[in-house]
Amino acid sequence: MSMFCYQCQETAKGTGCTIKGVCGKTENVSNLQDLLIYTLKGIAIYAVQARERYLVRKDVEKFIMESLFSTITNANFDRSRFVERIQAGLKLREDLKQAVVRVGGTIPADLHDAATWTAPAEEFEKKASFVGILSTENEDVRSLRELLIYGLKGMAAYAEHAYTLEHQESGIFAFIEKALVATLDDTLEAGDLVALVLEAGKYGVDVMALLDKANTTTYGNPELTKVNIGVRNNPAILISGHDLKDLEELLIQTQGTGVDVYTHGEMLPAHYYPAFKKYDNFVGNYGNAWYKQDKEFDSFNGPVFLTTNCLVPPKESYKDRIYTTGVVGFEGVKHIPDRADGKAKDFSALIAHAKSCPAPTEIETGEIVGGFAHNQVMALADKVVDAVKSGAIKRFFVMAGCDGRMKSRDYYTDFAKALPQDTVILTAGCAKYKYNKLNLGDIGGIPRVLDAGQCNDSYSLAVIALKLKEVFGLDDINQLPISYNIAWYEQKAVIVLLALLHLGVKNIHLGPTLPGFLSPNVVKVLVENFGIAGISTVEDDVKMFMA
Repeated sequence: MSMFCYQCQETAKGTGCTIKGVCGKTENVSNLQDLLIYTLKGIAIYAVQARERYLVRKDVEKFIMESLFSTITNANFDRSRFVERIQAGLKLREDLKQAVVRVGGTIPADLHDAATWTAPAEEFEKKASFVGILSTENEDVRSLRELLIYGLKGMAAYAEHAYTLEHQESGIFAFIEKALVATLDDTLEAGDLVALVLEAGKYGVDVMALLDKANTTTYGNPELTKVNIGVRNNPAILISGHDLKDLEELLIQTQGTGVDVYTHGEMLPAHYYPAFKKYDNFVGNYGNAWYKQDKEFDSFNGPVFLTTNCLVPPKESYKDRIYTTGVVGFEGVKHIPDRADGKAKDFSALIAHAKSCPAPTEIETGEIVGGFAHNQVMALADKVVDAVKSGAIKRFFVMAGCDGRMKSRDYYTDFAKALPQDTVILTAGCAKYKYNKLNLGDIGGIPRVLDAGQCNDSYSLAVIALKLKEVFGLDDINQLPISYNIAWYEQKAVIVLLALLHLGVKNIHLGPTLPGFLSPNVVKVLVENFGIAGISTVEDDVKMFMA
């Protein structure tokens, strides 16, 4: 086979993409991503040794973090960017090796090939064919190694957002390096890897807490907000992805230009932060989840700015209006360079482009209500507790996670509609687009859909559950009237799942399909120890959850 990738939910036949990624990535990009991960493992070997000698390299932490992030589904499709990153990784690896020697480290003669290999760029893809996912022959070990790697990718994405806001925690990077090295260790058995996977969940909680702190201390606590989904008659820029710093700098630079700014996809929750409400050209949200962009970017008419993953290979009709930044990339589209010398990114070309475009075509009207992160929900705690005690609220459903193309995801819309009127949905991530525009009403003034924000904000749902456990005086989080019916798509959902397992949450239902990278034996471990399950029919699942 020319490639093998099964890191996302939509992987071909639920088992693996072997010719071209369903996401759109080509075989050479897929293989170069595998080689980049292999290179990171080699860097990590030296990074672990360096930490043992109290040598912590921030440039190494940053490179590993951004490189992992760049391989997340729908982030970067540009072959040349991966070639450059691998070349930079090999150079960094050798520099770190010499630094370890300078502080008294001894380089073993039997180092793993990941720490020693080198080749010219034209041989990268040949090398990649020997180090990809299937190079691990044991199915269960391969499954656990990849589960760990995908958790690290999600962890790196969250760490990068916090890092951008100058919030860092060295312990998170130390674990990432340790875990990368562990995936090279053939002496580790399945049980050892299970323990590492669960430890990843602990650091998943840490990194989400760090990002929550970064976002809220910088932009304020999200608050109950009504977000416009109509349009105005001004030229505009559509910003998608997750990076709030990019949004802030764009809003500052568009002031007084006559150019409006709309959010798309996972950027919707930016409207909930107090800091962004002062910008009068921050108009509202345009469109839906990431996978509908092939139609919605056409009708938007103006330039579209992709700040993080969630890029679908663009159609020619709007490709010239796509701008990327950070780890995002696609061959032939314009890329906005990273910040330099402490200065903001330069969006002048993006703004000038917007001025030459017609206003967005309206595709819907109305409002979306959101902003129910942990601080806002706790402000309503008395009302929520009274509603539970009185029986007005019988059960909460955590329906966080991702949206996607598959028709089977309509299950989540139908499930939300079928839930009894005395239930409340807690959500975060783009899964919300399956039901956040439905008229599901409220319970005593409490909306039946409480949106905590981006997938990055899933931490809020854990905080809410833990607070309710405390309020009701329960010993076990699983005694709460909360059920988990989560949709997954990519690797950030993996670290959220592992974080929930670390917190002791059991009986999580995951859909629309279980991950293809979980071997039957690994699934058995998750079922027996944590009650992980898939989904069935809407009717049967509602009955099961409400029983």
